Amino acid sequence: MLPPMRACLLLLPLLCLLPLAAPAQSTLSDRDHERVRAAVARGEMVPLADVLADAQRRHPGTVLEVELEDDEYEVEILGDDGVIRELEYDVRTGALLEVEIEVD
Repeated sequence: MLPPMRACLLLLPLLCLLPLAAPAQSTLSDRDHERVRAAVARGEMVPLADVLADAQRRHPGTVLEVELEDDEYEVEILGDDGVIRELEYDVRTGALLEVEIEVD
């Protein structure tokens, strides 16, 4: 079994396909992942790996889901304490914007 951070890094290429997906009626183009990579290369977006490293440092646990919505990365983590948290980060700066705790 891979450590959570290594598993997340292996999924990065797949996660790059999700970011520019609009609502459900929209489909991804073959170039969406290229646009995200180019934005990271130009410094317009921080790399997802940096955001995941910060999220894991703040709240150790298992990453359940990662999304890119508008100008925010959303990282959902099942913490080692059993609490599910959603951390929202600014895609341009990598700043943590908000932490939401999911309540049953």
